[in-house]
Amino acid sequence: MTKIALLASDAPEAHEAAKALRAKYGEVSVGEADVVVALGGDGLMLSALHETMSTGKPIYGMNRGSVGFLMNEYNPDGLLERLAAAKVETIHPLLATVTNDAGTSRAHAINEVSLLRQSYQAAKLRISVDGQVRLDELICDGVLLATPAGSTAYNLSAHGPILPIDAPLLALTPISAFRPRRWRGALLPNHVEVVIAVLEADKRPVNAVADHVEFKSVSEVAIAEDRSVSSLIMFDHEHSWDERILAEQFRY
Repeated sequence: MTKIALLASDAPEAHEAAKALRAKYGEVSVGEADVVVALGGDGLMLSALHETMSTGKPIYGMNRGSVGFLMNEYNPDGLLERLAAAKVETIHPLLATVTNDAGTSRAHAINEVSLLRQSYQAAKLRISVDGQVRLDELICDGVLLATPAGSTAYNLSAHGPILPIDAPLLALTPISAFRPRRWRGALLPNHVEVVIAVLEADKRPVNAVADHVEFKSVSEVAIAEDRSVSSLIMFDHEHSWDERILAEQFRY
């Protein structure tokens, strides 16, 4: 029998679902589990993927939150059969190397790495790809680099493209770009390194965020996919990530 660990968000609906599943299927610790079942929304899924990174533990989410693009539909019945039939996708996170007055720090991001203005002054950024400057000056509220898994999150809100989960691409998307006005971002191969330098950093301070980890007053952020680590996410076969992507793109 598949051994299940349960993770629930703070929402009452998630706690009720965990109670029902615990009574029906039992529960073990995350370390002992074959599968981790996450009950909540996309925020909980993101935390679970970070928590189980490179452990080989797949995460099967069921939506008991407000946003559930990464989650499967909740149904307490037939869970073991659903787990056995589910499709497992491998996610490689981004690794952000951040430089500020405190020195150099690193953090992984499953969704995106974003740079955001810290004050009323617009950010002024220079963007290089694999050592070549591609945009001398971007004046904006910010910019983000999103993985396929994160392309339906902040990236989509900033009018970035939706990427299939297995696409070897990253989405570089500006946030409220002022100059150049017509630049709408870029699709990049997932093997490149993107370096974003903050210009006039004292006058125009910028924060960097890797998923839920924030760095204050950065001067430079180097971002690349980290193929040495991975997280596993499971989707119901009849409601796969590919199907969700197609449905989202044809929504009107």
